[in-house]
Amino acid sequence: MGKLTAIAVRAALTKPGTYQDGDGLFLKVDKHGGAYWLLRLQRDGKRQDMGLGSAKLLTLADARDKASALRKAVKVERRDVLAEKKDEAAAKVTFREAARQYHAENKAGWKSAVYARQWLASLENHAFAKLGDIPTGGITSPDIIAALSPIWQDIPETARQVRNRICAVLDYAHAKGWRSAEAPSGNGSLKAGRGLPRQVKERANRKAMPYVAVPAFMVALRRKPSFGRLALELLVLTAVRSQEVRLATWAEFDLEARLWTIPADHMKRSKAHMVPLSDAALAVLARAAAFKLPESDVVFPGVAGKPMSDMTLLKVLRDMSEPYHVHGFRSAFTDWAANEGFADAVVEAALAHKTPDAVQAAYRRTTYLGTPDNPGARVKLMTAWGRYCASGAVGTGNVVPLPGKKAG
Repeated sequence: MGKLTAIAVRAALTKPGTYQDGDGLFLKVDKHGGAYWLLRLQRDGKRQDMGLGSAKLLTLADARDKASALRKAVKVERRDVLAEKKDEAAAKVTFREAARQYHAENKAGWKSAVYARQWLASLENHAFAKLGDIPTGGITSPDIIAALSPIWQDIPETARQVRNRICAVLDYAHAKGWRSAEAPSGNGSLKAGRGLPRQVKERANRKAMPYVAVPAFMVALRRKPSFGRLALELLVLTAVRSQEVRLATWAEFDLEARLWTIPADHMKRSKAHMVPLSDAALAVLARAAAFKLPESDVVFPGVAGKPMSDMTLLKVLRDMSEPYHVHGFRSAFTDWAANEGFADAVVEAALAHKTPDAVQAAYRRTTYLGTPDNPGARVKLMTAWGRYCASGAVGTGNVVPLPGKKAG
């Protein structure tokens, strides 16, 4: 018979210490008020301590019954109950939890903060909906294929990155003991032409809308207001990349100076970039400001005020039955600028492209922005582009004033 009684247990809960019941069963009470049952076992000559649960939830009788069953499992059935308990806990580690832990442990060694953020965002946008709540040990090739199928042809490069990152997380889970096997092989069922279809070969350049079609497109874009459409409209008017407009916050805009300063960690080349704002661009920001969420500083918020998914802008085009790619608007801008006679160097600066000639890169320090009294070539370029894009409808280039010097 054990040494403890129900009355003794109730009294012990108020006094920190270790109380022995017998046959390896102990009651542990800490100084913070926590109390739990502990069973000490011997297996193959080695001591194993196993927690049985909270003493505030398990009665003395419950703890004794649980301890008796575990002693039998070890001594009679020769089971490694501690390993079984670890396996049971490991089976509950979801893909979302494993991915976040992998990201936290590895991001410091990656090439940039931008890459680290994009790495996790790609899984949040394209994997967590289908895989996030599944325990890592239960994820199979069909699960991964189901997650990748919606993006496999539309954004093939991103889809391949997501596939590789899913497999990296599953290999990490295997190393941690959370799943019994490594990830399915990229040369097996996850290879294009096997479990996944062969991807349509991408053109060297993403399909771009002809610049002559842009003004009419902008009119159609404004017919159904949404954050996604507003974001795409600003992207067209400023010739920036998708990431730069999706991550934009109100703090980046100086509306009085008509300037958008994109921080380095939002840029592909990790260098801050300044964009002159045309009347048409300011009008978009005015419309966005009217719908500003009080809990978010993101200009074009997605779910819960966070930056929208990189699929949102592409979906706008698909919903409008446009066969073009979001990135292609930079090509449309480039073609239009060439046709209008703007200097290549000015256009390349507007696109935040790296100067290919090393000597020119070393000596060319101008931003082509000029001064408020003497606007530079880039200001004139973006002003002309804004007017052109707004030329499809009367009055669309008029600026709607925003209150204050800066938004947000």
